Amino acid sequence: MRVAENLNAALHGLLDDDPTAYMIGEDILDPYGGAFKVTKGLSTRFPGRVIGTPISEGALTGVAAGLALTGNTAVAEIMFGDFVALAFDQLCNFASKSVSMYGRRLPLRMVVRCPTGGGRGYGPTHSQSLQKHFVGMPGLSLYEMSPFHDNRAVLAAMLERGEPCVFFEDKVLYTRQMDQVDPLFTVRREGELAVVDLRGPDARPDCVIIAPGGMAHRALAAMRSLLVEQEISCRLLVPSRLYPLDVDTLLPFLGEVVLVAEESTAGGTWGSEVAHLLHARLWGRLRGPVRLVHSRASVIPTAAHLENEVLVGESTIHHAVREALRG
Repeated sequence: MRVAENLNAALHGLLDDDPTAYMIGEDILDPYGGAFKVTKGLSTRFPGRVIGTPISEGALTGVAAGLALTGNTAVAEIMFGDFVALAFDQLCNFASKSVSMYGRRLPLRMVVRCPTGGGRGYGPTHSQSLQKHFVGMPGLSLYEMSPFHDNRAVLAAMLERGEPCVFFEDKVLYTRQMDQVDPLFTVRREGELAVVDLRGPDARPDCVIIAPGGMAHRALAAMRSLLVEQEISCRLLVPSRLYPLDVDTLLPFLGEVVLVAEESTAGGTWGSEVAHLLHARLWGRLRGPVRLVHSRASVIPTAAHLENEVLVGESTIHHAVREALRG
């Protein structure tokens, strides 16, 4: 099953199980079914609870927050995650604060879906990874879609938190198969954490790579080339929840060399938050500082060959791991 199909099935399941659940967004109704076909079939099966909106990210996010505030479950789709910036006030100044600013905790069951990232030739304003702009906001949780996490379970986890969640969905994942890895590797899940290891007897990896779901395939490609060309073994950790990060779930799987890879540009990123948390807990165990890998400080070009020069890729991670091991 492809990742987009898994997410579509998860949304069908949510609306089927929860009669108070609404889906809201631009062009999400059939027959179009959303820009990436993730909402296909929902409006036909659940008329009245799948709502198409005008092109106003602030308005549709505000409506979703209002639905959640009155006890409903709301899932909003931002067609391209770049434009979640237009909903920043509704998310960070209204929805996240509504959980706790009325004198007692008020659960809000609300998810804002954000197709994000480059790699598909959509150009500078439709290819960004804006996760870092929401890290650290009290009352707002951040998750990222992964090929190793069933989206029905992820949706349930987000809604169970009782606070607004932003769900970043890297667009390159939609057509990829769930749980697909090179035969050299094996995947297991430890709660909200996916662990990818070299197949065979347990061995201590030379380097541990931490990456969100959208980076997983690039990290795995780098892990394969490092193993085949350099005999360097790596472990990949893919957390479903980015913030607040449960760092204790990572600790048992870490070694002396750790690298965090993400597609956003450097500066106040999720990766730097991970590094900060790990340094506080592991400084005496680490061979050196946690290495951070980002995309270049540039707009993201439309042309594929130029886009590849800007975004983090297999070769970037490969080189960073070798440099980290050199110390």
